[in-house]
Amino acid sequence: MTKFAASLLYLLATLVGRLPWWWLRRLGNGAAWLWRRLDARESRVALRNLQLAYPDQTPAQRTQMYLAILRTTAYQALETLRFWTRPHVQNLALIREEHGADRYAAAIAAGRGVIVAAPHYGNWELLNQWLAANTPQLAILYRPPESAIGEAFLRRVRADQGMGAGQSSRVMQVRAEGPGIRQLFRLLKDGGVVGILPDQQPKAGDGEFAPFFGKQALTMTLLNRLAERTGAEVLFGYCERIGAGPDFALRFDPAPPEVGSKDPVEGVTALNREVERIARRDPPQYQWTYKRYTLRPPGTGEDNPYRDLELDR
Repeated sequence: MTKFAASLLYLLATLVGRLPWWWLRRLGNGAAWLWRRLDARESRVALRNLQLAYPDQTPAQRTQMYLAILRTTAYQALETLRFWTRPHVQNLALIREEHGADRYAAAIAAGRGVIVAAPHYGNWELLNQWLAANTPQLAILYRPPESAIGEAFLRRVRADQGMGAGQSSRVMQVRAEGPGIRQLFRLLKDGGVVGILPDQQPKAGDGEFAPFFGKQALTMTLLNRLAERTGAEVLFGYCERIGAGPDFALRFDPAPPEVGSKDPVEGVTALNREVERIARRDPPQYQWTYKRYTLRPPGTGEDNPYRDLELDR
């Protein structure tokens, strides 16, 4: 039943992915309007995050950014359905610029292992496909959805397929749990590449608090541990939308050495600082519909800033 349901979802995603780009743009605008009209979760969370991250902005400034975020978020979701269900070689042709790709290739050639920190900025699924096409040994860390159907669907759409002739990358999809983490350590020590989304809130006890847009946010220490214990090079990678059409610029930025510090607090502080720097390049391209600040530092008396959003429903 799970496999059948996942196949049905894939069929629906394929139908959406076959629509022309201008249709996807219109659907994205329509979805953003509907989120506002229905006061949907995406709308409420995005607005609250902007209140937390940009307290000095006027309500009018935040509203302008909020509207742009909803449109970009909806379009990103639809565009991802297209990337998931189209041959990778066609998707990668939309990357018009590459900045730092030589740095990435040199890091692989050094043989010390590479950690690609990929914030939720731009289109991270397109980045995954570029990495799959340009990496001999690649592992992508992911947090499994609560639904078995959802996980089966994600594993199918993220499978290493449709990459085109001559591509032989070995891509492993690794669950963010004990056995998978040990697998990442082994891969890095063998000179492989690990891709991590570094701005997801970990479970309590699996991270440290550090500033993110001026507010303390529980941040994963896994990336810090991997870098510190293996000596792997850390690069920040992202596919940023450019221009008015479906065009992207691929970027790899070097990480500050503090990301691999023996002090995990110093490590996550540097990590958040870099993610924030990237998000500020074009704020609507960042994922503001995620509840980043749910868990609060112990002993501060702070409450979950999203709690009233749930109580209002």
